[in-house]
Amino acid sequence: MLIAAFTWVLLINLWTILRFWQDKRRAVAGMRRIPEADLLGLALIGGSLGAFAARRLFRHKTRKRPFTTRLWLIALGQLGIGAGLLIFSLRA
Repeated sequence: MLIAAFTWVLLINLWTILRFWQDKRRAVAGMRRIPEADLLGLALIGGSLGAFAARRLFRHKTRKRPFTTRLWLIALGQLGIGAGLLIFSLRA
């Protein structure tokens, strides 16, 4: 199960980075963009590390205050859930 979870996290983060890169390319080209809700959705299902990495790599979505706030809330929620699971597993 641990290997499956690690594989999921790796794949979803790679997919998230790819989608941020595609959105950046579309923004530069003046094309239709990937909705912010889609990018945040990828972060929500496990791609938050990829989202932060892509923002830094591509200098993308760094000045959008609502987007940044939502991304941080997602990441903090995931951190809290992870800490809770760790504590629960150590107590069992």
